[in-house]
Amino acid sequence: MKNNLKVLRAERDWSQALLGEKLEVSRQTVNAIEKGRYDPSLPLAFKIARLFERAIEDIFNHEGENNE
Repeated sequence: MKNNLKVLRAERDWSQALLGEKLEVSRQTVNAIEKGRYDPSLPLAFKIARLFERAIEDIFNHEGENNE
């Protein structure tokens, strides 16, 4: 699954560790999500969407899908 979590985090000048604290997950989890090595659970995806005030579909998309 592709995502733009890294871009959203960078726009706010947040470290992976700070984002992890806000989401109550480890920095390693944030890193794995950003690199596409880990797909977040649905509750975590909703938490991310609420934190960035975006729809889940604006942050995550299945590879091969084009949301434009």
